[in-house]
Amino acid sequence: MPIRLKPDFPATSVLESEDIFAIDNSRAEHQDIRPLKLVILNLMPNKIDTEIHLLRLISQSPLQIDVDFLKVASHEHKNTSKNHLDKFYLEFSQVRESCYDGLIITGAPIEQMRFEEVDYWSELVEIMAWSQTSVTSVVHICWGAQAGLYYHFGVEKVPFEEKLFGIFKQDIEHHFRLFRGFDDRFWMPQSRYTGINEEQVRQKKIKVIAKDENERSAILISEDEHDIFLMGHFEYATDTLEKEYLRDHERGLDTAKPANYYENGEIYNYWRAHAQLFYHNWLNDVYQITPYRLERIRELQDERKLGS
Repeated sequence: MPIRLKPDFPATSVLESEDIFAIDNSRAEHQDIRPLKLVILNLMPNKIDTEIHLLRLISQSPLQIDVDFLKVASHEHKNTSKNHLDKFYLEFSQVRESCYDGLIITGAPIEQMRFEEVDYWSELVEIMAWSQTSVTSVVHICWGAQAGLYYHFGVEKVPFEEKLFGIFKQDIEHHFRLFRGFDDRFWMPQSRYTGINEEQVRQKKIKVIAKDENERSAILISEDEHDIFLMGHFEYATDTLEKEYLRDHERGLDTAKPANYYENGEIYNYWRAHAQLFYHNWLNDVYQITPYRLERIRELQDERKLGS
């Protein structure tokens, strides 16, 4: 939430230079407040686990948040009951005419497939196109980030020699608003077989705002700041990587133990605080820039595209 300050308060200019929100009395007295409306496109097979992970991160905000869950209609969902999906999930046709303050597009364990081979790719493209005019801000996670970078900017995937799996240190490249309260270095879980073409990223209107120690992009943002791309999984619970490791071995895969994860046989969570900060910063950012009347989002996004 923004700080309310008296006119000409000396600290205001410093706070503004650090992207810390401060509002004057006039704006505070006329400020309209309503719940933020988020929609989560959940592409993960175990949807209930992902629901818990993401809701855990966004639920502690002082803002009231209304959340809709979205599923792709062009895919058979085998790991979550039809009753759960019918009761709690919407299809794109039901939200197409709506506007939202924020959209989260999750990852999916399909990064070794070509994008065009994914059975719901055309539907996902339609949703990503809609998000450019009907949503104030979009967070793409892991495969969702790779899909977004490919669709919006033509950035290709590149295969790794082995699965990038574990908790890895990330360095902040640019002190963007999403990093308010962050240390200069933070940890983020990673679980993927592919990365992105870093040379192509450098040629596009994309800012890399965090990298790992091997110069791999960790967090990217579009030049107009509308789309955020998280290559890892801030939302993971403490034991998520262990469950995935055991599941891989049950399937006969020779996945190595997750890096930087076990210490004397115990699991230590190095990313929880920064995960909470990141999503709270994102929600606060959205709260500051989204219009009170949701239908105005389309007008503002049209202005954004004309100015870019």
